[in-house]
Formats: sequence, C-alpha cells, structure tokens
Amino acid sequence: MHDTPINERRHDYDWPLAAAVLGLMIIGTAFIFSATESQSLYLRQVVWYVLGVGAAAAACYFEYGSLARWSAVFYWGTMALLLAVYAVGAFHHGAKRWIDLGAFNLQPSEFAKIAFILWLAHYLSRPREELRRGKVFLGALGYTLLPFILVLKEPDMGSALVFLAISLAMMFVAGVPNRLLAGLVGGAGLLVVLGVALILFAPVKLKILESYQSGRVLEYFGRRKSYNVEQALISIGSGGLTGKGWRQGTQHSLGFLPSGGAHNDFIFSVIAEEEGFVGSVVVLTLYTVLLFSGIKIASQARDRLGQIMAIGVVTLLFSHVFINIGMNIRLMPVAGIPLPLLSYGGSSVICSLIAIGILHNVHIYRRYH
Repeated sequence: MHDTPINERRHDYDWPLAAAVLGLMIIGTAFIFSATESQSLYLRQVVWYVLGVGAAAAACYFEYGSLARWSAVFYWGTMALLLAVYAVGAFHHGAKRWIDLGAFNLQPSEFAKIAFILWLAHYLSRPREELRRGKVFLGALGYTLLPFILVLKEPDMGSALVFLAISLAMMFVAGVPNRLLAGLVGGAGLLVVLGVALILFAPVKLKILESYQSGRVLEYFGRRKSYNVEQALISIGSGGLTGKGWRQGTQHSLGFLPSGGAHNDFIFSVIAEEEGFVGSVVVLTLYTVLLFSGIKIASQARDRLGQIMAIGVVTLLFSHVFINIGMNIRLMPVAGIPLPLLSYGGSSVICSLIAIGILHNVHIYRRYH
C-alpha cells in the first residue's frame, strides 16, 4: 500500500530536472523569435510548451505501472498513425512524415517513440531468466523493427535510428544476454558499413537510400560540399567567446542559414552565433543536468520496469541532443532530428515534455509500492 498521500507524492519534484527544463524552454522561446523575428511562431512555441507541460502532468497523474499496462494500446495506436502517414500524410521538404490537421501538423514518429518506450519497458520487465530465451529477444527485436521500418520509409533515417538506440539501451539495462546484443550490434554495424561503402565506392550508384539521404552521406565523408553545414559552422565559429548579441546574428538574418531550418534543425547554430561559446556551454550544461537527472532517477527506481522506462527516456533525449548538435558541428551527417525543447515544433515539444513527465513519474513513485 502507499504510505504517503498521493498529493504529497506528486509534489516530490526533482528540482534540478525542473530547472533544466524551464531554462531550455526560456532559451527556446527567445531564440526561435530571434531566428525568425516572427511573433506568431514564438507564440505558437509558447502554446506548445503549455500543452506539453499539461501532457507531462497527465503522464504523472497515474503511477507508471498503470501507464505500462496500457502501453500495448499506445504502441499499436501509434503504429496505425505511422501507417496513416502513407495514406493521408503531407509532403514537406521531400518527405512524408506529417498528418495535416489544419492548424497543427502531427508527426506520428515522435509519439511513436514515447509509446515504444512504454511498451518495450513493459515487455522487458519480465523475469530475467525469460530474457535469455531467443523467442523473447526476437519479440523485442520485432517490436523494434516495425517502427524502424515504417519511419525509415517516410523517409526519416534519423528518427528510425533513434528507435534502434532506445531498444539497445533498454535491452542492455533489462538484462538481455550480451551475446545476443553483440550479435545485433555487429549485424547492424556490418549493414551500415556495407551501405556506406556502396554509396561511396560502387561504380554504378545503387538506390540504397533516397537520393537526398545518399547525398548527406557523401557530404559527411567529404565527397560533396554541404552548404547548410558549412554555414552552420561559420555561425558557430563567428560567435567567439560571448557572441554577437541576441538578435544580432547575421548568418540567419541575411539568409545564409536555411530559412526553414534556422529555428528547427540549426537552432544551436543561432544560439552559438549570438551568445558564443558561453551560451553554447549554458545549453550543454542544461542538457547535462537533464540527462544526469534521468540517470539518477533510473538508478533510484523502485523496480526494473521504472528503471528500464527511465533509461529509454534518457536514451531518447540523448540521441536527439547528440545527433542534432553533432550535425551542426559536422560530427554527424545531417538528419531532421529536432533539438529537444529548443527546436520549433509542436509534436517534438509535446513529446519531449511527455517523456520528461514519465521520468518524473518514476521519480515520485520510487519509494512507494
């Protein structure tokens, strides 16, 4: 039984986590306005933040075990939405990833990541001896490959790879035998190496990926110039130690950074140009606090379900931060991965806050049974 009133438990905040989230939302609002100088866009972002905080509070209302019991409904519901994208989805920038709802473009892949974490945590929280069975491992792999393939075909390689990262981290923490995970990593790594080799060196170009995706691989390996990445690097480098000042950046205001990406994929470059190295460190520090708070919550979880669920959320957030900032500094190929709580976008913001709400749920129920 619970030994503390439920209202008291829900006021058991992880204050460093809450402070980092608030700081990122303030920075996001300020620099979306700076990158676009559009009052409507940053006001919309504020609306997404408000809705996201409400969704996060809803995610905390029920104990996370109850969420897990409904996870199959969430998982298959989001798979249905991913399939619906092929039928009624809207094209933007050469990809079909959104469902146009009028005032709001729903991106099902973002919601599928949350549902996937809940369902896989529920699936993997079974007794450890069951995890040694090949059938259970193949089941987890199947539940991973379904959203991976559906998202990859949109096409959205960046988000598809995030599903793999989440799955590997959750299976490792759950206790899936290392030999099975090693085989999975080795097989995936071999496919990636072969794919890159064919793109770079095949005498006859094979259609392994969409043309723009192959182009990004060529750009990453220096076989083709990437205008956007070069401009992002110029933005970051020109910021110096303390930056040019808020709304004083020239790379986006003069149109060198893509107008559709300065407030999305390349928001970090805008921050680095206007606030310099200091501003970049502030952003990275807030993400570090967020991620380490998540790891701490996972380590203090009362059961394996909470631990696996929290690690899934941490991996989701880390993957987005690493890929997005990595592509801004040419550490990673360009991928349409938003920077959590900073990039403009309703689906991304709401789902990031739901994920953080799940973390908080694991935190507040860590001592109660």
